Amino acid sequence: MTSVRIDKWLWAARFFKTRSLAARACELGRIESNRQTAKAAREVRIGDMLRVTNEGGDFEIEVLLLSDVRGPASTAQTLYRETDASRELRQKVAAERKAMRQFEELPAARPSKRDRRRIIQFRGRG
Repeated sequence: MTSVRIDKWLWAARFFKTRSLAARACELGRIESNRQTAKAAREVRIGDMLRVTNEGGDFEIEVLLLSDVRGPASTAQTLYRETDASRELRQKVAAERKAMRQFEELPAARPSKRDRRRIIQFRGRG
């Protein structure tokens, strides 16, 4: 096997839960292969540099192995190597997000029935 579709590889490497989500991310331009926006059918080869944006953050990875079969997480982690800069940036963003929770103002209690009606009215649903 010399190449695999990028959506299959992203699914096998466990960046996305389903292959259709991986294809959708490609369609939305959230996947770059060698600094070019990748379509779902683009072929991935060993040594390619990918930039993947998903709910877990922004990953900059190098493809080490190819697979089109989804296996256990321990196997999936051997398919790629994340760059040190990418790992540090993701950890920094996660720490900032965690620090911002301290300043988040949460309501003292659940909204009353009157408050819920006002919220619904404000959102334009009623």
